[in-house]
Order: sequence, then structure tokens, then C-alpha cells
Amino acid sequence: MIKITFPDGSVREFEKGTTSMQVAESISSRLAQDVLAAKVNGEVWDLTRPIDTDATIELLKWEDEDGKHAYWHSSAHLMAEAVQILYPHAKFGIGPAIENGFYYDIDFGDTPVKDADFHKIESKMMELIANKEEIKRQSITKTDALKMFGDRNEGYKVELINDLADGTITTYTQGV
Repeated sequence: MIKITFPDGSVREFEKGTTSMQVAESISSRLAQDVLAAKVNGEVWDLTRPIDTDATIELLKWEDEDGKHAYWHSSAHLMAEAVQILYPHAKFGIGPAIENGFYYDIDFGDTPVKDADFHKIESKMMELIANKEEIKRQSITKTDALKMFGDRNEGYKVELINDLADGTITTYTQGV
């Protein structure tokens, strides 16, 4: 068992490997619907990441800056997945959350993107949301990340990874 300490100082015990979503569900189904991410020991975590040690937790909702940031970051990934399906030759740079939303640097090559295409992308995003695809988190070495993105011919990602310090890199995948 692990001990989870809440912002009000209360402590509850959970099974080792419990996720932040399971903690939220244990409090209320409404909270589980509203929670977007969690701060575990002061670090923002996705809701499906297992908690293996005693920890402090703060469940983040839209009202919390870190909750908005997590939502927008996930939205950037979702948009990238939609674009990747609709434009298989698109190459991706960075896709960060920013102060009031998110963006993604995308090279569409010789395929012009028109205003009318934004509706197609948004519709594909909504379709993907309805599929409720599992988002998989994986920590890999820098070497493995370079190989993975190199094998996919993702030169922009390789450039970004080359600029990172040696160590582990977290990747998230869903669907594609």
C-alpha cells in the first residue's frame, strides 16, 4: 500500500500502481469527469501513470493553469494524429501548449492546406475523441528515440531530440 496526501493534508492509502484517475474516481465520479491531469509530488503527470510510492497529489481541472496546459498539450497530440491520418506525408516539429491554447509546427510539403481543410481536421479530431483511444506513455533512451523517429523519416523530431541532454525521453502514442 502507498499513502497519498491531498492538498488539505488528509492521507488515504491506495494500492501501489494506482493512477491519479483511480484516485479521482475514488473521490467522486463527477471529479473523475472533470480532472485533466494531476500534480504528483509537484510534477504534472498524466492521469494513467501509475503511482508507485507515497506521494502528494493535486487533481487538476480546467480552472488550474497546469490543467489547461495538460489539456492543450493533449489537444496538440490529438491534432497531430488527425493530420497524420489525413496527410500521411506531413512532417511534425514541435507541438507545445502555449498561454492560451496550442500549436503544432507541421510541414505539409507540396500539399497546400486551405481554410476548408481545418474543418476536415477538426472533424477527424472529434472522430478520434469518440474512439476513446488509449494514450500510451513510454520512457525510452535518447538513442532509441532517435532511432524511432529516424525510422519514421521524422527529420524535424530527430533535430529536436539531438538538442536534448542524454537520458530518457517520454513519448506518448495513440491510434496511429
